[in-house]
Amino acid sequence: MSVLLNAIRALAASAFIAAGLAAPAGAQSYPSQNVNVMVAFPAGGLADIIGRLVASKLEARLKHSFVVENRGGAGGNIAAKAVAGAAPDGYTLLVTTSGLAANLTASKNRGFEQGDLRPVAFVAISPDVLAVNPANPAKDLKEFVANARTKSFSYGSAGVGTGPQIGAEYFFKEAAKLPAANVVHVPFQGGAPAITAVLGNHVDALVLTLPPTVPQIRQGKMRGLGVASETRNSAIPDVPTYGEMGFPGVYSGSWVAVFAPGKTADAVVTRLNAEINTVMKEPDALEKLKQSGFDPLVKNPAETDAYYKSEVASWAKMVTAVGFSN
Repeated sequence: MSVLLNAIRALAASAFIAAGLAAPAGAQSYPSQNVNVMVAFPAGGLADIIGRLVASKLEARLKHSFVVENRGGAGGNIAAKAVAGAAPDGYTLLVTTSGLAANLTASKNRGFEQGDLRPVAFVAISPDVLAVNPANPAKDLKEFVANARTKSFSYGSAGVGTGPQIGAEYFFKEAAKLPAANVVHVPFQGGAPAITAVLGNHVDALVLTLPPTVPQIRQGKMRGLGVASETRNSAIPDVPTYGEMGFPGVYSGSWVAVFAPGKTADAVVTRLNAEINTVMKEPDALEKLKQSGFDPLVKNPAETDAYYKSEVASWAKMVTAVGFSN
């Protein structure tokens, strides 16, 4: 009996060791085939620009193709739902924005829950900016808000339910305490037409995530009144923060992050997280982010999970405060 017991113990020990070795070996062999990267928004947007940068860098390091597919629609929910239902093997990834965190509260029929997607890595973040045509009489955010207390104004965004629009409504309603009747939202099908409307003085202002507006602000074609971040952004260092203009604690912006199906193995997530963090530290990647108005986000898997949970809570607060749902 003791011989049999010892044999069983030895077999169990061997199995335990083999299992311990199997996880890292699986991570090391990943990827063994091409990876599909589903971007939740159309080509040319924030998620697309960052997603393609990450994909090209990962291809060079991991020697397999990371094939980018743009699948926009429903504020990012279409792609998110598709990836949430994909095999959790690391070969289908989602690149999306903070709109995902907002949608968990705002979208009632999105087709997935928070646990159906697992954050792999946060890549970059950029604040929202409030900008106006140079002909606007307001020279700074304080003056803009003061004018808006006595007369209505229109502001453009990239669409109803986008992060900047929710952030703008929160700022105007909760921080600036403007009369609701004075705030007129004009939604556009993306950031580009919203910028065109401001350049043509067809709307009084716009609120967008910073990168698409950087060239116009630098060239003086638009006047940046404030960025919704803790510190000024190096791409437009002359534009003050909301806090500097008398509205502390108002932070709104868009991050771009990579997600996998919820049950993707720890080993694969850890490998991808490390690789993405490595490539986004490369000088050319950092310079591209900086010039566009992005700041890099480098977090390990535990930090990534914690940050995502905090973002879901933060966006829930704003969505609830402005009473938005879709």
